[in-house]
Amino acid sequence: MTAMVTSADGTRIGYDRTGDGPAIVLVHGAFTDKTHPTLATVAAALAPWFRVFNYDRRGRGESGDTRPYAVEREVEDLAAVIAAAGGSAMVFGGSSGSGLVLQAAFGGLPITRLALWEPPYHVDETAPPLSPDFADRLGKLVDSGRAGDAVAMFMTEAAQVPTELVAIMRADPSWLASETIAHTLAYEAAVMGPGNALPAERLATVTQPTLVLTGGASPAWMVNAGKAVAATIPGAAHRVLEHQTHNVDPAALVPELLEFFVTAENGQPA
Repeated sequence: MTAMVTSADGTRIGYDRTGDGPAIVLVHGAFTDKTHPTLATVAAALAPWFRVFNYDRRGRGESGDTRPYAVEREVEDLAAVIAAAGGSAMVFGGSSGSGLVLQAAFGGLPITRLALWEPPYHVDETAPPLSPDFADRLGKLVDSGRAGDAVAMFMTEAAQVPTELVAIMRADPSWLASETIAHTLAYEAAVMGPGNALPAERLATVTQPTLVLTGGASPAWMVNAGKAVAATIPGAAHRVLEHQTHNVDPAALVPELLEFFVTAENGQPA
């Protein structure tokens, strides 16, 4: 059964808790919630060694969505989940969820270790160009009743999905599920910042042990982003999961997370 915690602005945030041991919080990215198969599988795989908190970010699943939105409110949501986990936690973030994890680290949340899957920053000319007003454009489309167009814009401009493939996807019944959370796409863009630019100065202030993972079959710009994040955070490690795309197979991801979370730098349990 989903448990609930109240964020600083009164928003109710739903989470599932699995297992016992040191706390780990899972933070999902765009188009997903805590029921996503990858997250659910990761949570189950980590549960024999950890207390795993898998939560719905605001506006998704069983969590509320108090307006107006601000990245600071999402950081407070994560803070509330960490408080429910006992006051500190290790944290995994996937895709734009990794951007939120980093925002939380910048804000001084009691995070002890960070694991990041393909933070989608744009660090060179291989990345898709995103206008500084990307978040505003997404929000305006949703507010004008064009949720489907917002989803399509996010997919083509941010995720590099070919236009013709998006047209096919729009005809599939599953498209409606994407439209129901289209309003949160502007949240993702806000978390990543204008143009998904690498926040190098802030990354350099992160002191927690950090692991950055990217897929060997992912677009070059995502791999380059992972390398840049790892190179900027003092002491961070970067690993490439061969044959993996952005939609990573939990069977490839879980061993890396277990190694990182179970064994600290001195060889003792994290």
